[in-house]
Amino acid sequence: MISFVATPIGNLKDITLRALEELKAADAVFCEDTRHTIKLLTAYEIKKPLYACHKFNEREAAEKIIAMSKEGKRIAIVSDAGMPVISDPGREVAKLLKEAGEKFTVLPGACAFVCALVLSAFPSGKFTFVGFLPDKPSERRDEVKRYTHVRDTLIFHCAPQDIDDYVSVLFEVLGERRACLVREITKIHEESLEFMLSEGYHGEKRGECVLLVEGAKEENPLLALTPREHIKAYMEMGLEKKEALKCAAKDRGVSKSELYPFAVDL
Repeated sequence: MISFVATPIGNLKDITLRALEELKAADAVFCEDTRHTIKLLTAYEIKKPLYACHKFNEREAAEKIIAMSKEGKRIAIVSDAGMPVISDPGREVAKLLKEAGEKFTVLPGACAFVCALVLSAFPSGKFTFVGFLPDKPSERRDEVKRYTHVRDTLIFHCAPQDIDDYVSVLFEVLGERRACLVREITKIHEESLEFMLSEGYHGEKRGECVLLVEGAKEENPLLALTPREHIKAYMEMGLEKKEALKCAAKDRGVSKSELYPFAVDL
């Protein structure tokens, strides 16, 4: 029996009864960081052999898991917090287990980006989970470009020291948008702070962070027209020139005075 088990993302009480039962029944626990996991197990008076399973040794860990499973051992796989595989180690293990024909299951539980989506109050009907961006600036920029026209809420995992860089590249590529940084989820200092990308984030930069950005707005076909044609189109809809000018300026994100010269002879 092999199980991927979700663990708390902050508050240790956010663990399911099934997860506790599985950890107590397991013959071995494979974890991202043994020093971290032992704190959780100690809190619930669970003593089990711990084995490392992180991004640098997933293949070796998978081979050991498969061998132990064939011996009839019960294995639990966890990450430091939340759901294994989701922006955490475990994906390679799951792939190798499937290739080897080893059955495994998942015990659901806490997931940081889902909690952050609720706390942000951003549109949640559709969303795109991006996770962590690449480390190299050029690759990071190219990755963000893939989501330029996505109208869903965009969700990123972000290390505290990378917040400013993330916000900067998001503004550079996506332009002005609303954003929200959610941190310390389920902990005492839980915070959800909304801001505009152009303003930058000025809150605390510590703890686990999830950055959300509003999706692209539906493109206005009038923006494909020249400024003069844009104003004229509104006038043909029945608006007075003054009101048409106001609407066109709002569409284009500029002042009325900037468009006024195009409307003088209309």
